[in-house]
Amino acid sequence: MERWRGRVALVTGASAGIGYAIAEALARSEMRVIACARNIGEIQADLTNEESILKSFREIELKFAHVDVLVNNAGCLDIAPLSCGKTESWRQMLDLNVLGVSICTREALRLMFKDGVDDGHIININSVVGHFINDIADTHFYSATKHMITALTKALNAELRQKKTKIRVTSISPGITETPLMSRLGEGNDKFKIGDWSGFLKGKDIADAVLYVVGAPPHVNIRELTIAEIGFAGC
Repeated sequence: MERWRGRVALVTGASAGIGYAIAEALARSEMRVIACARNIGEIQADLTNEESILKSFREIELKFAHVDVLVNNAGCLDIAPLSCGKTESWRQMLDLNVLGVSICTREALRLMFKDGVDDGHIININSVVGHFINDIADTHFYSATKHMITALTKALNAELRQKKTKIRVTSISPGITETPLMSRLGEGNDKFKIGDWSGFLKGKDIADAVLYVVGAPPHVNIRELTIAEIGFAGC
């Protein structure tokens, strides 16, 4: 991580859980971390609202000129089966999990291109359910948004190769991780209730994975990294 010392990393959804752990790990590696969240953090943004995102990137441009590393971590999971889910829940997941990621990526790349940053890194926090369909109907629309992140990561890698840039793009796909989101889901739905978290992933595990892919040599592009607890048999 030596070459990233003093450079700028933007982490979305950084107020708690995985995003907080990632922001903390990058800061400990002496990067200048911009923690972005809806209501707290150095940069506040509603990532379901394009104008709010654009305003935040204008602020970033004024304060930091550009970002060198973008971690698209913000996301949401609503209980909304395909057969009977609420349109508003689907729209929320599309806006945050797909469009928010895409807009943040576009704006981060715009600043990188403007300042000639040719070794930047875009990291999308994906999910194992972005690679297979599980048996829980409540998560199928969420899974579809994560399949889009898998496809968008591959497409952006191809696009950047066509541009002859050395900017890297990585999808990190965790399995079940102990986070405030998962705890809240478990309180209201027995399908998501986990009594003993000791055998599952922690936010630090995902943060360590981010350090691993960012710290890889510049000629190495880890395009996909799947992380799961021992015993996971999904993908």
